[in-house]
Amino acid sequence: MTAQRLLFFAVATTATSLLLGCAAAPPQDATETTATEATLHHEVPPGELDEYYAFFSGGQSGEVRVAGFPSMRVLKRIPVWNLDSATGWGITNESKAMLDGMVTGDTHHVHPSYADGTYDGKWLFVNDKANNRLARIRIDTLEVDATLNIPHTQGTHGVFPQRAPTTEWVVLNSEFRSPFENEGEGDMLDASSYGGVHTIVDAESMEIAGQVTTPVNLDLAATDYSGRYSFATSYNSEGGATISEMLAADRDYLVVFDWQRIKAALASGDYRTVDGIPVLDGSEGTGLTAYIPVPKNPHGVNVSPDGNYAVVCGKVSPTVSVIDINILADVFAGTIDPADAVVAEPEVGLGPLHTTYDGRGNAYTSLFIDSQIVKWNIQRAIDLQASPQEGETPVVDRLDVHYQVGHTMASMAETKDADGRYLLSLNKISKDRFLNVGPLKPENDQLVDISGEQMVLLADHAAYVEPHDVTIVRRDLIEDKVVHRVRLEDHPDAVTQSSVERIGNRVIARMTATAPVFGLQEVEVNEGDEVTFIVTNTDEIPDLAHGFALSNYGIQFIVAPFETKSVTFIADKPGVHWIYCTTFCHALHLEMRMRLVVRAR
Repeated sequence: MTAQRLLFFAVATTATSLLLGCAAAPPQDATETTATEATLHHEVPPGELDEYYAFFSGGQSGEVRVAGFPSMRVLKRIPVWNLDSATGWGITNESKAMLDGMVTGDTHHVHPSYADGTYDGKWLFVNDKANNRLARIRIDTLEVDATLNIPHTQGTHGVFPQRAPTTEWVVLNSEFRSPFENEGEGDMLDASSYGGVHTIVDAESMEIAGQVTTPVNLDLAATDYSGRYSFATSYNSEGGATISEMLAADRDYLVVFDWQRIKAALASGDYRTVDGIPVLDGSEGTGLTAYIPVPKNPHGVNVSPDGNYAVVCGKVSPTVSVIDINILADVFAGTIDPADAVVAEPEVGLGPLHTTYDGRGNAYTSLFIDSQIVKWNIQRAIDLQASPQEGETPVVDRLDVHYQVGHTMASMAETKDADGRYLLSLNKISKDRFLNVGPLKPENDQLVDISGEQMVLLADHAAYVEPHDVTIVRRDLIEDKVVHRVRLEDHPDAVTQSSVERIGNRVIARMTATAPVFGLQEVEVNEGDEVTFIVTNTDEIPDLAHGFALSNYGIQFIVAPFETKSVTFIADKPGVHWIYCTTFCHALHLEMRMRLVVRAR
């Protein structure tokens, strides 16, 4: 490293340790693109379809976004942890049951389910870092069908599904060390009693299969391609509670979890039970985990498509660490030292965060401080580690991006079928790339052609705060799995005949919605009644949705064809209140309405 880079690195370390929440100033000399001509195109002409689906986590919006790729046209916004007045998510009874009264969230990572190392088109899983939850999205409807609260954790950040043979487990990491039984007792300021938690969730039942405790925090997650290991980076091996304490050590850990040993412990009952959950001790020396030393404050861990290597980014070290997954069994057997699993540590640049792959043996790492994507060859890095050659480097190419890139993802790169065509750089700062929209600026997702030896910047796309991560999936793996409409019988209370039922002070109005009329024209209730509307869209046309909006009650939602939704409220506003269809459905759409009459006591 040159003296100039050393000086810059020293100055940048403090800002980088705050990382991503408070971005450092962007470089002023970033180039627009390479001189190489692009071989791929990102324009999708009218009438043609994208080659890929892109699933974005929505960050602080609490949603997941579905875009066509490479056009980057947003096709759908799936509400997950947020209130959405368009679809009624957070308003309807069905969604309230999954949100448990909390309509804010922070989605960071969205990953599809797998079969034999590639996507199976069944589910998406996404976390809520702010409130420690996991959601499962059905790919056939692209809507949430289950959620789960993760106890004993804070900062549930890293999440990743099992890749082989199928997704039976999903793992989540707790980034913030905290008391395991956090009930406000004892010396709560004594951080030495805090720890991290690696939670294992049964993907089918959406129940917790077990939790593995560690003395260190656990950040990003990954799984291998054999179904044996899961991984967690740990940037706070010091056990600190302040920034300075978290920067004290020169090296931290990649924590590896051995699923064979964990399953054996669960089967034998070698655990304690807390709140009905099997809890295993994952401390060093228990045999369930391996602590592999890596440069300080690691962040991302990503497994290569051939399944041979896990690459860990140093964050406040200019290096990435290449861990040979094939010798981890020897680490757990105690025949080699954990440090010997690291087969290369190339210097790639300042602020490495995440790595993705092209399936041709090359890795692409995002550099937050350098504001670059760096392309480097994995085998070349291993060879140079074993036999250094002066002036030689595994780095193949560098591309300046605008600016301060966080996650990066290549097409199909999280599978064994990585195709090395496109890459997306998810940048935190868009400085001067878009029209000014006020103090809260858009972020910048930059599309890159990686099909050749050199990377070529293709397009900028403004992004609303904050699409933290993305997964890029071939269209053929998803498109035929997505249904045009749900089945009428999918909802147990689907309505084919409209009616009104009173039980004491409860009123249940069941009604159809068929353009251009609701199945009921008026419903009369008394002030103070508990009122439930159950609405089924009975239209045959696959894309003919209806809306339900109740004036002055803050209630509205959309019902897709053959879908049923319900809402319950207290009729506490006497008078005549119009209910109308919010979605333009017919030439007589404006006439599609009915009355709720609330008689004063």
